[in-house]
Amino acid sequence: MQDQENQAVPNPQADAATAAEPTLEEQLASTEARLAEMHDAFMRAKADGENIRRRAQEDVAKAHKFAVESFAEALVPVKDSLETALTVEAPTLESLKEGVEMTLKQLTAAFERNRLLEILPVQGEKLDPMKHQAVAVVPAEQEANTVVSVLQKGYMIADRLLRPAIVTTAQAK
Repeated sequence: MQDQENQAVPNPQADAATAAEPTLEEQLASTEARLAEMHDAFMRAKADGENIRRRAQEDVAKAHKFAVESFAEALVPVKDSLETALTVEAPTLESLKEGVEMTLKQLTAAFERNRLLEILPVQGEKLDPMKHQAVAVVPAEQEANTVVSVLQKGYMIADRLLRPAIVTTAQAK
């Protein structure tokens, strides 16, 4: 009989603990709601990633398409000056020389604005294969593998070689 009394006596702590625990259906519903939220967040993140990738591709395409725009804008006045020089009726040697000098200044300014830099080695400078191209080796009183003469200037765009300077170098003694 005591066993029956123990079973029949209500335990308020046990009832409160059972009432505080959610049922399996409530747990499933809560988990499904969290899953739906996470799926939604994942899909939004995936869409954002695709949008960023697409915009980056468009930016690269535009950069390629308009890469020379700045340089072209800088060269238009040079072309204008050359065309103007050709329209002069009776040019003198002095006026032609002055016009060529002014046009060269415009071209040099256009190169500088667009970071197109000259490579002009000096006599005695050590040969730099990253900037110079030796086309001949000549006997000279200088140290071997140094520049003896410059046949053609080289050019760099920013830090990238566009054309190496063409040089002759001193022969080893």
